[in-house]
Amino acid sequence: MMTFANKITLFRIITIPFFVATLIFYSPQKEYLKYIALSIFLLAIVSDVIDGYIARTQRQKTRAGAILDPLADKALLLSAFIFLFHVSKMYFAFPLPLWLLLIVISRDIIILVGCGIILSTHHDIQIIPTRWGKFTTFFQMMTIVCIILELNISPVIWWLAAFFSIISGIDYVRRGINMLNALDHN
Repeated sequence: MMTFANKITLFRIITIPFFVATLIFYSPQKEYLKYIALSIFLLAIVSDVIDGYIARTQRQKTRAGAILDPLADKALLLSAFIFLFHVSKMYFAFPLPLWLLLIVISRDIIILVGCGIILSTHHDIQIIPTRWGKFTTFFQMMTIVCIILELNISPVIWWLAAFFSIISGIDYVRRGINMLNALDHN
């Protein structure tokens, strides 16, 4: 049975194409699309907070939610970075730098490959966000918001996003290696 928290996660996944469409069709002549994109993005962020809260407080944590929730976050953020990179390059005061896009994508690919390796050897994985991962997600989300709003602080925020993306990526790799080594001793 699908829980209410799972439904909110699915809602977040469904918002992604609408968010992407507003970015694709944005132009300075259609300035309102930038604010619609921002609203959809913020709605997705709020829904993430709400579904996590409901899952914890209402005992609605499920295996599906444990997989879908981080995937929804990754899909939202990767879509935002990829499409905002192209749009911001043409229209925004602070275009998203290519090096940041590559850091974000590389980190997530490394984490997904690591999860795949652990799943193939252990057949089970528990995805537990670390504080570094939470800082990363926060600053990646703030980067998207700042770039869409063309805030002067955008470069500072994206440097913080890059820093935490690298630190959390290293931390997840370290934890993954420790998990695999622990499997060898069992």
